[in-house]
Amino acid sequence: MAAFILFFGWLALRVQPWDKSLKVPLPEWTAVVGVVIGTIGGLIVLACAGVFVARGRGTPAIFDPPRKFVATGPYKFVRNPMYIGGFLMLAGFGLYQQSLAILLFSVAIFLLFHLYVVFIEEPGLESRFGESYFAYKQSVNRWLPKFSHSAQVTL
Repeated sequence: MAAFILFFGWLALRVQPWDKSLKVPLPEWTAVVGVVIGTIGGLIVLACAGVFVARGRGTPAIFDPPRKFVATGPYKFVRNPMYIGGFLMLAGFGLYQQSLAILLFSVAIFLLFHLYVVFIEEPGLESRFGESYFAYKQSVNRWLPKFSHSAQVTL
């Protein structure tokens, strides 16, 4: 997980020089907002990893995915909180660096992850976990939490 975070941080720093071409400076106060958003994202990612290990009997790594279906912790509110946490970390880094290029990169990465989730990850989870995942998909949104009592998942 650390390597994944470092890799995206490295990529973000590689696009930061594009700020010179974009010529849109971000105000200084965005650095403080970036620290807050990045910290929230980091906490979400850590919570997701903890739930994967404790409840799913696996890790966030592709080579050791959870063996049990996980619908607790952050996964009770949205189906993909780890991607959301990663996006918040990357966007927070962009704000901290006062870099529009990194913010745009964050959005592009999020769009790529969305396509990955829709066309690869979700079909794989459907085949691995079957009916429990289909029920989960019906009650929990992919990206935005539901703020109703019907969002309570007990799988």
